[in-house]
Amino acid sequence: MLTIGDKVEDFKVIGVFPEALDDGTYFEEITDKSFKGQWKIFMFYPKDFTFVCPTEIIEYDKLNTEFLLRNTILMMGSTDNEFCKLAWKEAHPDLGKITSIMFADTLRSGWIRGEEDIYVTGLVDAVGVRSKEGVALRATVIVDPDNVIQHISVNNLDTGRNAKETLRILDALQTGELTACGREIGGATL
Repeated sequence: MLTIGDKVEDFKVIGVFPEALDDGTYFEEITDKSFKGQWKIFMFYPKDFTFVCPTEIIEYDKLNTEFLLRNTILMMGSTDNEFCKLAWKEAHPDLGKITSIMFADTLRSGWIRGEEDIYVTGLVDAVGVRSKEGVALRATVIVDPDNVIQHISVNNLDTGRNAKETLRILDALQTGELTACGREIGGATL
C-alpha cells in the first residue's frame, strides 16, 4: 500500500460524471494526468448496490461544494463497472442527485501483450487498497496537485467513514502550517 509522500501515478479508471458530457455519455477516462493543478480526494468503497456505501457517498457528496471551494476534486469509486454505477444512481433516489464524480475501477494490474507491451493498473491497485475479497477497502486518500499522498486512512469493509473529518483534514493540509489536534475548519494554526 502506498503511504504519505508516495506519488499516485500510472493509473486509469472510467469516470462516471453527474451530468451527460458533450458526447451524450456519462463516461470519460480518468488518469493520473487528469485534473492537473488540483487536489484530489479518492474515496474508495467496496461495492455498488450495498448498504453502508450509499450512506458514505451521500455524506461525502453533501460536502462537494466545500471540496470544490478548496480546489479539490472528489472522486468516489469501487471495482464495479461504470454501467453498474449508472444503474445504481438511477435506482437509488439519493444517489441520482449527487454532484461529484464516481469512478469504475475494473482493471486488475498486469501486462497487456501486443505490438508494444504495456503495463496497466487501476487506481485500487496503484494505491494498494484491494481487499482479500478482491474489492476496494474503505480507503480515503487525499493527494496534492502533484499527486503526492498527503493523507490516507483505511477502514474495514463494515465500518463507514466521517466525511466531515476528511474535509477537516483537507482544510488543515492546505494551510501548509502546523495545526493542532482537533483544529476546526478555518481555525487558527500554530
